[in-house]
Amino acid sequence: MNQNELICWDEGGESRSALWHSENGIATHKRIRLADDTMTADEAYRLACEGTALLWRGDFQNARQLLQALIRRVDKPSKKSKRLGKRSDKSANLASQKTPLDLFNQHRLMQSQRARILGMLLIQCNPDHTISLRRAPDVALACSEAYGPAPESYVISLRELLGVISAHEWRKHGLPVLADSSGEPIVVHPHYGVFSPIRGEYLELVCNTPLPNALDTNSIAFDIGVGTGVLSVILAM
Repeated sequence: MNQNELICWDEGGESRSALWHSENGIATHKRIRLADDTMTADEAYRLACEGTALLWRGDFQNARQLLQALIRRVDKPSKKSKRLGKRSDKSANLASQKTPLDLFNQHRLMQSQRARILGMLLIQCNPDHTISLRRAPDVALACSEAYGPAPESYVISLRELLGVISAHEWRKHGLPVLADSSGEPIVVHPHYGVFSPIRGEYLELVCNTPLPNALDTNSIAFDIGVGTGVLSVILAM
């Protein structure tokens, strides 16, 4: 871990701090509130929308359920949005049609706001990558693979932590992407931060599509951003 920003909060009448870690480069949250099993999803959603991060001190599995509740609230249009949508439908013939660029920028803005809200639920990890919460899973190996050694306690978003856990499972069990000549599956073990080929349609497409004739005389190619390298292997076969 190479991020040296500190995240600070008050707890038990004392000022406390820990390293802040975000793989997406999100800045340290300034407003922190402790949260536990007594906090309702509506209250958590309101605080997250207002820019207050929630440092979880309750049961870990309840934190996961709370995150799912936040996802439902973010993805479900409010009644006000539905009313505005009906009004806009009625006046659609009067409004100028949005360009593809406008729609793209609107989608990016919505995704950014969604990620910001869902990233407000925080988990504190110990220097050995363990979590001191009830029913917390053993994430020491997963976090060690993703982050390396931790010099001290650190705080990350629960959403990022769940991504680290999923990446560890992919790395441990592997993902079948192709089959060899005998029909045995070829398995890759992607590490954290590497895009995994979870869809195989394009792999079959590359396998079955003839390469350009120009490659017979000039077969040099630059493969940039190879991820797990599956396409590179196919093209080299």
